Amino acid sequence: MANPKHRHTRARTRKRRANWKLTAPGMVECPQCHEPRLPHRVCRSCGYYKGRQVIEVSAE
Repeated sequence: MANPKHRHTRARTRKRRANWKLTAPGMVECPQCHEPRLPHRVCRSCGYYKGRQVIEVSAE
């Protein structure tokens, strides 16, 4: 099996790892209350999913 003959410099390693960044999650608009929410999940502000109420949300 092939092994590296020389060590990679710090700059070369860091250049390669410079693209390891987090991306923001894609948000969609809730059709009931128009708040941003994650796709395929229950809306936290109104409790609806796919047009029906799944969880009871207290009005605070």
